[in-house]
Amino acid sequence: MTRSEKVLWRYLRRKYILGYKFRRQQPIGYYIADFYCHELRLVIEVDGPIHKRKDRQEHDRNRTAVMERFGIEVIRFTNQDIKERIDWVIASIQENIRSKIPPPLQGEGWGGVKQV
Repeated sequence: MTRSEKVLWRYLRRKYILGYKFRRQQPIGYYIADFYCHELRLVIEVDGPIHKRKDRQEHDRNRTAVMERFGIEVIRFTNQDIKERIDWVIASIQENIRSKIPPPLQGEGWGGVKQV
């Protein structure tokens, strides 16, 4: 793993982010995702300077399209984001996760149990 990936992994491991389990270096089709949460069908990619090259951008678009065909969402952050704005990166991941979780029904708590 790159240095930035190691930094992000410290936040993703042990279900630190909202209790969701992420795996690192997860094979998906012919590709390997930097980080993957099966429950959310979410891939997190960390992009270094090489990802600015035109040929690499095309590769990344194809890779994302393949993962989306599997019903997997891909979100990307740069090494610089992780180095300089890790709090923003974590908040962005949390926001993405929260957008996938349906709110409890009014008057009900977790698991559909009515609160009194």
